[in-house]
Amino acid sequence: MPLTRFSVSIDRDLMRQFDAQIREDHCPTRSKAVGDLIRATLVKTEWKADDEVAGAIVMAYDHHKRDIVRRLTDVQHDCHEAIISTQHIHLDHRNCMEIIAVRGTPATIRSLVTRLKAVKGLKHVSLAAGTTGRHLA
Repeated sequence: MPLTRFSVSIDRDLMRQFDAQIREDHCPTRSKAVGDLIRATLVKTEWKADDEVAGAIVMAYDHHKRDIVRRLTDVQHDCHEAIISTQHIHLDHRNCMEIIAVRGTPATIRSLVTRLKAVKGLKHVSLAAGTTGRHLA
């Protein structure tokens, strides 16, 4: 892939903070860090559009809570067109984590997250907004 060089003027203190952060993150170069920031911005733009995106929904819950597994399964079956796969993890005797890989329009995925959050007894639900990668270099 051909590279493009460009120059950026930035406040010295801000640059020091950025350098400290990329060292902490073990990022090999400023160029890699800037590229990652640009890609993150482009992914956010994808989620504002109406194109296909991908991501992961992470949930934590006590599987002993009455009917919670059935209710979560019902929601997932109702929204099966957006679900690529699920992974169920037993964290301890009571608590489970479920990771749902999703793909679809942002509105469809947000609707699924909203429906899951409405299930009584869930301890945590979060969405990691990702990308299909089709629009990124």
